[in-house]
Amino acid sequence: MPGSKILASAHYVPNDIVTNDDLAEIMDTSDDWIQSHTGIKTRHISLQGENTSDLATKAAERALAKTSLTAADIDLIIVTTFTPDGLAPSTAALVQRNLKAENAWAYDIMTACAGFVFGLSTADKFMRSGMYRNALVISAEVNSKMMDFTDRTSTVFFGDGAGAVVLTAVADDGVVAGEEMHTIGDADVVHSGRIAPLKTLSADNYPKIDAFSQMGRAVYDEVTTRIPQHIRHFLAGHDLTPADVDYFIPHQANLRLIEYIANALDEPMAKFATNVVHNGNTSSAGIAIGLDELNQAVDLTGKRVLLTGFGAGFTYGSLLLEF
Repeated sequence: MPGSKILASAHYVPNDIVTNDDLAEIMDTSDDWIQSHTGIKTRHISLQGENTSDLATKAAERALAKTSLTAADIDLIIVTTFTPDGLAPSTAALVQRNLKAENAWAYDIMTACAGFVFGLSTADKFMRSGMYRNALVISAEVNSKMMDFTDRTSTVFFGDGAGAVVLTAVADDGVVAGEEMHTIGDADVVHSGRIAPLKTLSADNYPKIDAFSQMGRAVYDEVTTRIPQHIRHFLAGHDLTPADVDYFIPHQANLRLIEYIANALDEPMAKFATNVVHNGNTSSAGIAIGLDELNQAVDLTGKRVLLTGFGAGFTYGSLLLEF
């Protein structure tokens, strides 16, 4: 059965680094509070005019540069993002233009922090169809532009960044060994960029969007209740246990949540790829960045890697990779 393999991975984060002390200068918080509650020390913030498509383009260029392919060889571009440049054109279309990937068609997937898992799963299906040869899957976020900087309970978590992989079709099963996805519709626990419909016809009507907002305790309860159980159930369906997984790359929500998941699975933190301490929560990009960092740090040949995303919606899922 045809499948896909990962030819290369890469990531990009903005140059500007914002520390907890920097945030403490503009809101009622402190380095001690942020680190004790989230484990986050710093985050990269786009302060030089780089939008989501810019970060996505740079990550894609870096990934392509590690292969023998050119942009003209790409058939499909999927960008997963919670913070697009705009509603139209898609961020993926802007990346296609920036790369001059004239043979590729492109579109966005929006499943918030679970985006990379859903995007990689989707691209793998296109590769398996036999109609497409090469794809770019990019997760990119400029979370900072959606933050309310008076809301310390949300803003301290987030950073900006992008990660990308180049997929190519292969004759065998490829890298994706299994998946399981879920969605539970919930518009209140986490929301961002909502646009209210009109109530009257008026000359001063103009679209207005709201800032990112989350009910932190509800999010924590949702994750701690569902995600460890989901991982165990998913792996059991493949006759595996958490001990059979070499590396876990969960959504980089915050370090304390990742520690909770590791403890619930009775697995050491050494098996969990993390970048949240220095990058903050980069939403859908966190897993993509984690995969690239792991790919650079160790030889993944013969290894099992579990990607688990969870985010607004409530949307969650896992993808089992066997290299």
